Amino acid sequence: MKYLRRLIWYVSSRLLVAVAVLGLMIMAFYFSMNAANIYVILKDGMAKRAQVVMMGEEEDLTAYFAPAYLDRDALLAQARNGESPYQNNYTITGFDHRISLDWVWCWPWEDSARATVTERIPAIDGRMKPSARDAVKALGWGSTPKWQTTQYTVVLSRENNHWHIKNLINAKAINE
Repeated sequence: MKYLRRLIWYVSSRLLVAVAVLGLMIMAFYFSMNAANIYVILKDGMAKRAQVVMMGEEEDLTAYFAPAYLDRDALLAQARNGESPYQNNYTITGFDHRISLDWVWCWPWEDSARATVTERIPAIDGRMKPSARDAVKALGWGSTPKWQTTQYTVVLSRENNHWHIKNLINAKAINE
């Protein structure tokens, strides 16, 4: 009886450790999968947002952003109202958009996540419109205006297994 009890205790303790390790591996897998999906949504969504602001292209941003956020985004409102300095004074042909994911946290069993990202656009390709020369000189711009490098706190939500940017909070502006 003594040997049977030791054998059962030995097997059950090893089984408990194996189940705990397997559980941690599954949690790490789902965390990594969610973090990768969040990075892709942030990268593509923020690039499309910058494209709408600078180039005026009407993109469907609802694949990346929650509709409630799109209604209150100040940069997008400027672009849609025709007040964007990029669209009014320049013909933008391209830009180099970069996102660095500084921090992300999402529990595998929750449908919301938080992230901290830094968005920078180091190079903007474009030409000044001939009709806007006087306005640009009055503003003191020579070439295309620089995009403000900004660190954002992002709140995301998962709906139907698809992540959306629910809120984008300007944490701080970074001067370069």
